[in-house]
Amino acid sequence: MIHASHSVLPSGFSRMMRYALPGALLTLLSGTALAAGAAPAPAQQPDNLSVQTGTDIPAKVSFPNAEQQRDYIKREVMVPMRDGVKLYTVLVIPKNTRNAPILLTRTPYHAKNRVDRVSNGLTMREILPQGDDVFVEGGYIRVFQDIRGKYNSQGDYVMTRPPRGPLNPTQTDETTDAWDTIDWLVHNVPESNGRVGMTGSSYEGFTVVMALLDPHPALKVAAPESPMVDGWMGDDWFHYGAFRQGGLDYFTSQMTARGSGDTIPRKDADDYTNFLKAGSAGAFATQAGLDQYPFWNRMRAHPAYDSFWQGQALDKLLASKKPTVPMLWEQGLWDQEDMWGAIHAWQAIKDTDIKTPNTLVMGPWRHSGVNYNGSSLGPIDFEGDTAHQYRRDVFRPFFDTYLKPGSTSVHLPDAIIYNTGDQKWNYYRSWPSVCEAECSGALTPLFLSAGHGLSFSKPGKESADNYISDPSHPVPFLSRPFAFSDGPRWKSWLVQDQRDAESRPDVVTYETGVLDAPVRVSGVPVADLYAATTGTDADWVVKLIDVQPATTPDTPKMGGYELPVSMDIFRGRYRKSFEKPEAIAANQTEHYHFSLPAVNHVFGKGHRIMVQIQSSWFPVYDRNPQKFVPNIFDAKPEDYTTATQSIHYGGAASTAILLPVVKEDQK
Repeated sequence: MIHASHSVLPSGFSRMMRYALPGALLTLLSGTALAAGAAPAPAQQPDNLSVQTGTDIPAKVSFPNAEQQRDYIKREVMVPMRDGVKLYTVLVIPKNTRNAPILLTRTPYHAKNRVDRVSNGLTMREILPQGDDVFVEGGYIRVFQDIRGKYNSQGDYVMTRPPRGPLNPTQTDETTDAWDTIDWLVHNVPESNGRVGMTGSSYEGFTVVMALLDPHPALKVAAPESPMVDGWMGDDWFHYGAFRQGGLDYFTSQMTARGSGDTIPRKDADDYTNFLKAGSAGAFATQAGLDQYPFWNRMRAHPAYDSFWQGQALDKLLASKKPTVPMLWEQGLWDQEDMWGAIHAWQAIKDTDIKTPNTLVMGPWRHSGVNYNGSSLGPIDFEGDTAHQYRRDVFRPFFDTYLKPGSTSVHLPDAIIYNTGDQKWNYYRSWPSVCEAECSGALTPLFLSAGHGLSFSKPGKESADNYISDPSHPVPFLSRPFAFSDGPRWKSWLVQDQRDAESRPDVVTYETGVLDAPVRVSGVPVADLYAATTGTDADWVVKLIDVQPATTPDTPKMGGYELPVSMDIFRGRYRKSFEKPEAIAANQTEHYHFSLPAVNHVFGKGHRIMVQIQSSWFPVYDRNPQKFVPNIFDAKPEDYTTATQSIHYGGAASTAILLPVVKEDQK
C-alpha cells in the first residue's frame, strides 16, 4: 500500500484522488500506467445502451397500480339539491370499511383541495387536513362539499347566504343544501352506518350552524368551530359598529370568481399608509373597485345593526329553534377573526334551558388554530400541543358517542376552557355562572385611580385623565410596517406586546402595583367606562393586559412583556342603540358599558394588571372621524377632526373594568 506521505502529489490532491479514484491512483503510483505517448483504449459502451437521437419521452408509461396501494377510496360526485342544482362532493372512504360514520364539511374554500394535502398520497392521513388526524384513526368516512356557486358546484353564490325569509326570498339556503346533502349520503354511501356529524371552521362553521336550523334526522352531532354567527356585533365585519378593514381583501378573493380571486393591489408595503391615504373605508373600497360587488354595496348601505344584520344573527335564530342535535362549540381565546360566534351561540342556547348536550370549548388558539399545532402562539409556548389534546380527548370521543353505536358514552361539562395563566385545561360544570357563585359580587370592579393606578378600592375623589386623539395619526394595532398579507403577524396579533402602544401620548395606561398574590379570572370581563369628548363621535378601545415580571430567567423574551388578555373596540354612536346611532354631546360625560372577550387566566404573583384605553386601532378598524356623520363609510377628509378625550374615575362616574374574579380558595 502506498502511503500519502510518500506521494509526490500535493497532499490535498492526493487525498482527493485516493478517495475518488483509488484504483487509478494506485495504478499510477505503482508504475503500471501507460507509457508516455501510448494510445488509450477506446471507451466501451454498455451493450444495453445506445446513443439517443429521438425524444426522451416514452410512447407509453405505466406505474404500479396506486389504487391497490392506497388505504382509501376517493369518490367525486355531483349531489342534486331540491331545486336541481348539483353540488360537487368528494368522499374519502377507508378501504374495506363497513358501518362507518360520516364526517361532513361544507366549504367555500375548494373541496377538492381539502383532500389533497399530499398529492397522490397513499394514506388517508397524508391527504386529509392536519386536524382530521383523530378521525382518520377512528375510521371515519370524510366528506367535503363545495357550497352553492363556489368552485366545482353549480348555482349562484351569495356571501353567507341568509336563511330563507325576508333576506332570502328563494326556496333554498345552506340549511336546505345541508339537509339534501345528508339525505343523499345516507342513501348512496353503502360503507356508512347512516350517521353523520358536521364540523368546520369560520365560514365552514357558519354552514354547520345553518344545518342546525333544520337538521336532517341523520345529523347526530355537530361542532361549529369559530363560526361566523353575527358579522356586525363581533365576527368578521364589525365589532360593536367599528368596521374591520382587513376584511376587504376577502371580498375580492372570495367574490371575484367561482374559484379564488386576487387580493386588492397595494401601492405601499405598509397598510397603515395605504388605508390612511385612501381616507375612509368606503373611499378605499371604491378606489379598489369594490363597488362592483353586490355584498359590499349591501354592507355599505347598512352600517348600523338594523334588520339586515338582525335577520341573520344565527345565535338568536338557532336558540329560537331549541336545537336537538348535540353541539360542541369551539373558539380560540385569541381568535383574531371570529371572536363572537361560538360563545354567544352557546350562551343563547344555554339560556333556553334545553336538555340537548351543549358544550363550549375555548383553547389558547388563533382563528381556526384548533385544526393545527397548538403548542404555541406568537411568543407564548404552551404545555404540549393543546389543539391535538382537545381533538384526541374531547372532540373525537364526543363524536364517537353519537356516531358509533356501542362506543364509550362521553358526557361533557358545560364548558372546557384552557387556563392561559396556569397552562392547563379547566372543566366547568357551569360556566361562567360558576364564577357568579364564587366571585365577590359576581363581577369585581378594578377601578382606575389617580397616578394612572388600578385598585380594587373605589377612589373617592372625582378626577379625569385627558389625551388627544388625532385621526391623521391613529394608533397602530401592530408596529409598522404591517401588511394584511403578512399571515404570521396577522394570526398572532392579539398576543403581541403592548409596550409600543403604552409609549404613545394618545394611549392612557393604568396598572396595579406588583401583585403579592395571584388574581384568578374566569368569565366575561366588562368595560364600564365614563368618558367625555370634545368631538361628537368617538371610538373606545379597552385592553386588559398581564404585565410580566421585569426579568423572566426561564423565558428571557417575556421579561416585561405586556400580554393582552382581553381587548375590544366600541363605537360611541351606538352607546344607546345599536340600531339607531346618535351623536355624542360634546364635553359631556357619557357611560359606555360593553363586554370584552371571555378570559380564563391567572395574573401571577409578581405580575401586574394593566388597562390601556385609546380611541383608534388602525388599520384593522376604520377611523372614527370624531365628528358625527350619518354613515362613516362616506366620511369626507374634512369630517376627520382632532378631539380631546377625558377618562373619568372616582366619585359617581368611576371607570372600572369589571372582572370575573375567582377566589383563590374556590378555584
